[in-house]
Amino acid sequence: MKTTERRKIYVLSFAMIVVMLGFGMVIPIFPFYIENMGAGGSELGLLIATSAFLEFVFGPFWGSVSDRIGRKPVLSIGMVGYALSTFLFGISTQLWMLFASRALSGILSSATVTSALAYISDNTSENERGGGMGKLGAAMALGLMLGPGLGGWLGGESLSLPFFIASGMALVSLLLIILLLPESLPEEKHAPTSKLKAIQVKDLWSALSGPIGFSLFMVMLFSFALTNFESVFGLYALEKFGFGPGKVGTILTVIAVVSTIGKATLTGPATQRWGEVLVIKGSLLTGSVGFLVLLWADTYLTILLATAFFIFSKTLLRPAAFALISKQAKAGKGVTMGLSNSFMSLGRIFGPIWAGFIFDVNLNYPYLSGSILMFISFVLSLIFMKPKLLDSLQPVEGFSTK
Repeated sequence: MKTTERRKIYVLSFAMIVVMLGFGMVIPIFPFYIENMGAGGSELGLLIATSAFLEFVFGPFWGSVSDRIGRKPVLSIGMVGYALSTFLFGISTQLWMLFASRALSGILSSATVTSALAYISDNTSENERGGGMGKLGAAMALGLMLGPGLGGWLGGESLSLPFFIASGMALVSLLLIILLLPESLPEEKHAPTSKLKAIQVKDLWSALSGPIGFSLFMVMLFSFALTNFESVFGLYALEKFGFGPGKVGTILTVIAVVSTIGKATLTGPATQRWGEVLVIKGSLLTGSVGFLVLLWADTYLTILLATAFFIFSKTLLRPAAFALISKQAKAGKGVTMGLSNSFMSLGRIFGPIWAGFIFDVNLNYPYLSGSILMFISFVLSLIFMKPKLLDSLQPVEGFSTK
């Protein structure tokens, strides 16, 4: 890879680390903010869902904007908005201020993820795209997984401190984008200007019923399964094994290491050797087994090993699905990546809701239901995803957001 190409990946990766680090850092701090303001669990759930829902709604909007004005301006807008919303959260003193700042974050953070994915699509060949998506996915995983530990440590000094640090990092990322990142979409390839709107149900249905529908479903499923795992893992480890924050933190570190290394080093070689379709199928089958392995583990060592296996089994799924989707998006890649981000957000909305509900029935049910769902998806992939899928499908020209 040329020096200029590596620089682009580094700048984009840092931007994704900053955004996802901010998401991760608030996980251990949210309950204390809510408690200090006299609110309870229902408000906490709504607060967490707010940004994910708005990211789902606005992902395609920012994708279509990037198709019209370029990736770099949209990425810059997203980083400015993220820095502002994070700072506002840190100075919030009332509950409505928390919701307002999280809403702003959800709207604008979707601009960063969507434009970064589209940027990778612009700058990589079809053969190299899986590797590029994998490196970006590794950066996102690193920020999201390391965030909770860092947030808990910084929050011990001041609940607001993690948000101020995240805001400052976003401004540093913005400066790097402005100075070091060239525009990836030539002006002659800008889409015609038209009225822009956020995602509508008909857009999602059109996408699901189109040639990339199953790949979009895989993105949603991966996000659903991972947030399903993350949202109840602390409670699962506490109630079943009596683990405290130290041991849970170590396990989360294992998750970060396995996920990051796997995405950065294995996605490219795996997709180039076997293709995205076979990688997706393999990830679904091993992911189904991974859930069961988690239920089997009963000691600290076996839990560490089981968690590592589970995360490894799912590491390649999202980058492979994104690469498969972008290969079919010969035009309107920004819109298509925006749709992909929206389906990923759908999983982040419903995954924790389902996991929390079913956990109260039986603490093993979230992982058991996850295993069943992954196996059903594997069977469906055998039916609907053929090894030469790309050869038989027509290119996707993008979706309307009118």
